[in-house]
Order: sequence, then structure tokens, then C-alpha cells
Amino acid sequence: MHSVHLAVLMTSHDRRARTLSALRALEEQRGLPAGTTFGVHLVDTGSTDGTPEAVRLRHPAVEVMSVGADVPHNQALRIASRNSRSGGGGGGPLGGAPGGPTHPWTHQLWLDDRVELFPDAVANLLRTAAAAGTGTVVVGAVRNAYGDTVYSGRRGRSLVLVEPGEHRPEPCDTYDGRVVLVPRAVYDLVGDPDKVFRHRMGDYDHGCRARRAGVTVFVAPGHAGECVGGPDAPGSREPGIGVREALRRVTSVQELPLHPWWVYCLRHTWPWAPYLMLSPYARTAARATLGRLRG
Repeated sequence: MHSVHLAVLMTSHDRRARTLSALRALEEQRGLPAGTTFGVHLVDTGSTDGTPEAVRLRHPAVEVMSVGADVPHNQALRIASRNSRSGGGGGGPLGGAPGGPTHPWTHQLWLDDRVELFPDAVANLLRTAAAAGTGTVVVGAVRNAYGDTVYSGRRGRSLVLVEPGEHRPEPCDTYDGRVVLVPRAVYDLVGDPDKVFRHRMGDYDHGCRARRAGVTVFVAPGHAGECVGGPDAPGSREPGIGVREALRRVTSVQELPLHPWWVYCLRHTWPWAPYLMLSPYARTAARATLGRLRG
């Protein structure tokens, strides 16, 4: 069997404990093919809680790059990918020691730092990928503390969440970017998430472009890990805010900014693009209006 060298792409921002937990879980992976190596490429976007320093101290083999707090998630992931192409995985559990051997990576693993992988997660992803073939993206489903699937593959224009099977992989059309295994052959065909999507939607667009290029996508059996920490801020769904504030939030870089959302709709939902483009903003305005009336 050929050697497996994974370039693990991560981003972080003021989540020191979560980032360290994610790295510890990655370090404790078991059942991997003999000789498997990791090269971890972490891009920290302006953390003020000591995340980069803590990672360098506890995981010195991890490549850490600090950028400004104004660098959004998708752009940081692209930087991590660029860094992976200039280096490689070494002999250690999370990358080679400085000056040690490096290898060209065979897979990229997108890993959200809020996800704690289960001990056999990476082995399961690699096993699923080997069975499906070199032109296959494999998605790891993520559950919350209550056992509910919160991130996974997606199907259809409405992006319905795909529940992982117990023993068989499930086909999907695109994916949440929390845990995604991208083989080198697919990367060479599809490339990085598009820079037009600064924060969100880059993962959905990447999956849609992969499928259009003939790439198959599967959700691996079982859950790959658990999403730790509390829920995300309510954003435009926060009860009691007015219509203007709700629309300001929904069109911000953290949610659905107008230009990237239009690009996504135009690429992947034609001829329904104009309707789908307007629908989330109309729903947001209606929800805020009803909330004010009920309050």
C-alpha cells in the first residue's frame, strides 16, 4: 500500500482550549495505515487569547501562521492550503520536526478546530476513500453533545443534511467543511475553495464544483467527531431585533453577503437563481417583523 501523507488544514480565532483539544484528538488517532504522517497547517486569525503561543508550545511540529483578525475563515483556509503546498508531512504524529524529512501530501484534511475527532475517525475516512477510489471526496459527519448530526454532506438545492449510515457510505452533492478528506487527484482537478467566498459558502461551492467535474462525494459511515462548545451566536435570527438590524446581519460577511450569495446561486441553482437569491433576505425580514409584532 502506498504511504499516506495528510496535509491537515485548520484555522483558529480565540478558541485556545478548543483548538488544543482538536489537535490532541488528531494526535491520538489509531488504526491508521503503517507509515501515515500528518502535516498540520494552522492559520490563526488574530487571536488575543494566546492560541498561537499555546499551539507552538504543546505541538511544536504544527506549522502556525498568524494573520490579521480581518482575514475571514475561507481566506484563512486558502492560506493554510497554500502553506501545505510549500511543505509536507513529516515523521511525527502531527508533522515532522523542524529540519526533518518532508513528503508530498496525498490528501488534504479540512478540520474545524471546534471538532474533536473520535479515535478511529481518520482511519475510517481513509478506508472509505480507498474503497471508493482516488477520485472521491469523503466527508466526516459531526454530531453535537446530544448525538444529533449537525454537520455532514448535503443534498439538493435546499442543502438537506445527510445522516451518516452505520456501515455504508452515503452519497451526497456537497458538504459542510468541518471534516473533509480531499485526495490529491481531486485537489488537482478542483483546487482550493474559491476566494469570492470570504467566510461562508466556500465549502458548498467547492463540493458543487467537484461534483460538476465528475468527482463522487460520500459521507463516511458513523460520526467522525463531536462539535464542542456552545451554539453559534444567533446573528440575524436573534429575537427582538428590528428588520434593519436583521438585514444588516444576514448580509454581513458572517452570513450571506450579497455578492458571494449571488455568485453561488448563479453557478449552482439556475434557472431558480433569482428566486433563491432573494428568499433568505425575505425570510429574514419576515421573521424579524413577526418577532416584533409578537413582542
